[in-house]
Amino acid sequence: MRYRFVRDQAVEFPVAAICRVLDVSRSGYYRWFCRPLSRRRIDDVRLLVEIRAEFKASKNTYGRDRMKLALRDKGILCGRNRVVRLMKKDGLKPRQVKKFKATTNSNHSLPVSENLLNRDFTADRPNSKWVADITYVRTREGWLYLAVVIDLYSRFVVGWAMSERMTRGLAMDALKMAIWRRKPGRGLLHHSDRGVQYASHDYQALLKQHGIICSMSRKGNCWDNAVAESFFHTLKTELVYHGNYETRREAKQEIFEYMEVFYNRRRLHSALGYKNPSDFERIANVA
Repeated sequence: MRYRFVRDQAVEFPVAAICRVLDVSRSGYYRWFCRPLSRRRIDDVRLLVEIRAEFKASKNTYGRDRMKLALRDKGILCGRNRVVRLMKKDGLKPRQVKKFKATTNSNHSLPVSENLLNRDFTADRPNSKWVADITYVRTREGWLYLAVVIDLYSRFVVGWAMSERMTRGLAMDALKMAIWRRKPGRGLLHHSDRGVQYASHDYQALLKQHGIICSMSRKGNCWDNAVAESFFHTLKTELVYHGNYETRREAKQEIFEYMEVFYNRRRLHSALGYKNPSDFERIANVA
């Protein structure tokens, strides 16, 4: 018998039986067995260690393109096909997409604003255009609702709030965080859907207090707020759909870590030239 280490486990091989099956001599087998790894194989092993680390850091979400760029940022240059081959061989498959379900309730008699954003999701500076929205997360205790405010310049989640109820207070808490965090000047454009939370008198008063201009999507048109919808889609695909939350507190902790630690400061965003929102703003400020 001979032992060979495969993925850090000792595997016993019946040498005589293997040689008979392969129709090779024992001396030939031992020469092969003792042959040192090629330089290419050694490089693959080292590269796979880095790929596993980045895959784990990305919460199992990075495919070939983001993985290649993440490695490049660490000074590791390699081809896309090599990344694909190693990820496939190691069973590193990014999490799959699931559909998003909207929660907008626009059946109210409150005044609504014109769609001033008009699907122009570009911004030439921070704090010139924000989008806001609300979604839900299932837990064994019941629903957890999440409200966010996102800066269109960098896709940075500048404000957020979570609660067991989907109220105007939830939406206002997210906006208050964004205002406290960014201290925007007057004239900022704020876009949301026509939900009762955003059309409420209290929310509109908060916008006017800080000189923020209100814009709202057309009725039943989720594409008018596509960036916020896309963020929730990403959040649920990469985190929520793969969790099984016992309590709202557990869900809050994971969502907080995802938004503040991963999404804002680590996740590579295709719309930002594959930079994370924090680095995108920092580089722009330096320039």
